[in-house]
Amino acid sequence: MNIEEPNDLIPYLIDQGWLASGEVPKMEILRGGVSNRTVWLRRSTGEAWVLKQALDKLRVVDDWFSDPIRIEREALGIKHLSRLLPAGTVPGLIFSDPQHFLLCMEAVTPPFENYKTLLLKGRAKLNYFHQFGHTLGLVHQRGIKESKKFQKIFEDTSFFESLRLEPYYEFTAQRMPIAGPFLRALIKTCRSDRYTVVHGDYSPKNILFRKDKLVLLDHEVIHYGDGTFDIGFALSHLLSKANHLKPHRQFLQSGAILFWEAYAKHDPEITASREDRAVKHTLACLLARVLGRSPLEYLTKPQQQIQVNIVSSLLDSSPATVPDLIAAFTNHLK
Repeated sequence: MNIEEPNDLIPYLIDQGWLASGEVPKMEILRGGVSNRTVWLRRSTGEAWVLKQALDKLRVVDDWFSDPIRIEREALGIKHLSRLLPAGTVPGLIFSDPQHFLLCMEAVTPPFENYKTLLLKGRAKLNYFHQFGHTLGLVHQRGIKESKKFQKIFEDTSFFESLRLEPYYEFTAQRMPIAGPFLRALIKTCRSDRYTVVHGDYSPKNILFRKDKLVLLDHEVIHYGDGTFDIGFALSHLLSKANHLKPHRQFLQSGAILFWEAYAKHDPEITASREDRAVKHTLACLLARVLGRSPLEYLTKPQQQIQVNIVSSLLDSSPATVPDLIAAFTNHLK
């Protein structure tokens, strides 16, 4: 079944009892994602859903495969993140169907804006950076507090391996051998120091702001592991946009600091024991978003080379703290 085909999806939903017999909902295919088919649907009752169907081969240039049964992991992520985070932060789950690799969740009610779009247009508010860090801090803080429980629930890291470590770090190490020792050492530590719930895809593209409140989407990479990966993954997006958007560079630098400060309030131990690894994951992700299997589409060729050059200069003697890294990266851009 292909949920992007109305002749597949609508009879299925009727047969499963999710739509009334003869009901013809309004449908719209949501483009942009590489790992799922995604469809927005509005029923005649006014109820709106988003359906996602995981792909086994992702929509990128280089071959990239991941077991579509990961849709079960996303459903599990919705269930538990809805409890960990304030009401309305995670859209509710309607149903999941592992046999067809799909799930259905509540659609976010308009009006809302995508955080990535706002950043690229230079229209993000400083408060949004704070919420971006605060929400991640809550996930990690509460994941640590209930570590025994979540270690069992999210023990499997196979989707993190196939969707992050291999296509981002290992693939980049193969393309840039000089960075190989740095990246492979980071992979090893990431696998061994597992201490909290990790979202795994904490990116501006997966954030909506509705009435100035953050909504978090896309949880298929969630697992119990190294939370500093989430920090580096998120910061690499903010710094890559600073590279891309010269007129907004100072604003993005300030926003990145605000993100970090909001996060660190929830995990004071991060600055004492793991901040250096957050720095390293940021550097690794900055490289991977140029040389990995999923390069950032908005970076021009000269900007890609600038990013590789800056990170290369910082690998051997990386800054000790996240604020130092943010300053060093943006100073190199100047």
